[in-house]
Amino acid sequence: MTTVRVDLGARSYEVRIAPGLIGRAGAEIAPLLRRPRVAVVTDETVGTLHLPRFEAALAEAGIASIALALPPGEATKGWAGLQRTVEWLLAAKVERRDVVVALGGGVIGDLAGFAAAILRRGVRYVQVPTTLLAQVDSSVGGKTGINTAQGKNLAGAFHQPSLVLADTAALDTLPARDFLAGYGEVAKYGLLGDAAFFAWLEREGPAMAAGDAGARAHAVAVSVAMKAAIVARDETEEGERALLNLGHTFAHALEAATGYSARLLHGEAVAAGCALAFDLSASLGLCPPEDARRVRAHLRRMGTVADLAAIPGDLPDPDALIALMEQDKKVIDGRLRFVLARGIGRAFVADDVPREAVRAVLAAALAGRGAGAARAG
Repeated sequence: MTTVRVDLGARSYEVRIAPGLIGRAGAEIAPLLRRPRVAVVTDETVGTLHLPRFEAALAEAGIASIALALPPGEATKGWAGLQRTVEWLLAAKVERRDVVVALGGGVIGDLAGFAAAILRRGVRYVQVPTTLLAQVDSSVGGKTGINTAQGKNLAGAFHQPSLVLADTAALDTLPARDFLAGYGEVAKYGLLGDAAFFAWLEREGPAMAAGDAGARAHAVAVSVAMKAAIVARDETEEGERALLNLGHTFAHALEAATGYSARLLHGEAVAAGCALAFDLSASLGLCPPEDARRVRAHLRRMGTVADLAAIPGDLPDPDALIALMEQDKKVIDGRLRFVLARGIGRAFVADDVPREAVRAVLAAALAGRGAGAARAG
């Protein structure tokens, strides 16, 4: 087992990474409990795959559990899903000293974490991420929240988990499309600050996609270690943590434009957003054009979304997409903030990007340049 510590003083916690953690979750969680009882929030798909084994592991450690299974998909991460979750937890008489468990992907982790943050002004929770995206990104760092009609994650709170259990064997149960969606977040870590890791991904990414357990565990561990270090230095995104948003300004606008639907998964949007961020950087003369081409070529090779042409259905025009970006949490004093790059592994935050440059990059992408990207699933 690889253990990564998120160092936040009295609120520090461990991210434990290994195959089989769901099957021994009771022993891992028991030391946190003041009474042997947890409330598990999951979704119907994950519940079918993993909940019986998770509950059995809890029972083996003498821990009673109750579970709520919500509909799968990004649409659950809204006001209605939050209300249902909070009212269920209240009806179950979950107390401030209890623990809520988020068993699932990023949607469940964000939603259950936000519910725990506001329930009785703060209840502890444990993340048990079952998707690649959740294991490398959303389960670590304490960002919780829901989507609103105005945009992505606009209601939420920083609420750190007490423990993260990343069972890498759970990745074997993912459909190819879901695994590759999470890959966009993995590639992001190499692109923002570790060129050697990105080069490793170029070599080993296909093996990861094919099921290489060692490669998957290594990619999760490296990604988590990088995020944990950044979060420890900048928990509430006052500075360096903003680098973790590489590709996300574009991504969140694309998700809103596609209605947070199965047309475009969050990780797919991040992959497309990373490619666009490098296109924008190259167009501004910040990074070599060959770096932007290298990013897109790798994402295409992996079979995730590298081009807007790979997104089914119509998309808004550049001005409408920019209007969606203006609702983003990262807007400061009305200025859009982008994470740009001076090269692979050399990202930085910019809030003085000319709108015309953004519009031109979007117009080129919407015109179908780079068409022919494939999407798995």
